[in-house]
Amino acid sequence: MKTLDTTIDIDATPAKVWETLIDFPSHEQWNPFFARIEGEPRVGQSITITARKPDGSGGMSFTPTILDAEPAKLLRWRGKLFIKGLFDGEHTFQLVDLGNGQTRLNHGEKFSGILIPVMGKVLFDTEKGFMAFNQALAEEVTNRLSTEPSS
Repeated sequence: MKTLDTTIDIDATPAKVWETLIDFPSHEQWNPFFARIEGEPRVGQSITITARKPDGSGGMSFTPTILDAEPAKLLRWRGKLFIKGLFDGEHTFQLVDLGNGQTRLNHGEKFSGILIPVMGKVLFDTEKGFMAFNQALAEEVTNRLSTEPSS
């Protein structure tokens, strides 16, 4: 098993971060890691994700199943490469309320399967992709907040 864990603090409430995270149609515009996410973030539902290649174009697609979708707290899915046991991943986005309108995003994945020993470069690139995703999510949330009408 191999685990990747990344973290970023975002200047927004968990509800605002969640709103952007599950707005799957918008990911195509701001997400450097996933070119497209199709489907609904509901437990038991399959979604289709197309990863981005390093040049920014769309790459491989996969169809994980949503395991958890707890608003403003947790989004988790499990997917596999071709067949179960080859290269499987359980992807997690956990939102932690830090108070004062801030959220900590814990973003990671637990990988398992017989291909783990030969996937070093893929895992290294994936971790870099997670960090780029985190930064882009924080920027997108901030952009959305800056365009909201003042109350």
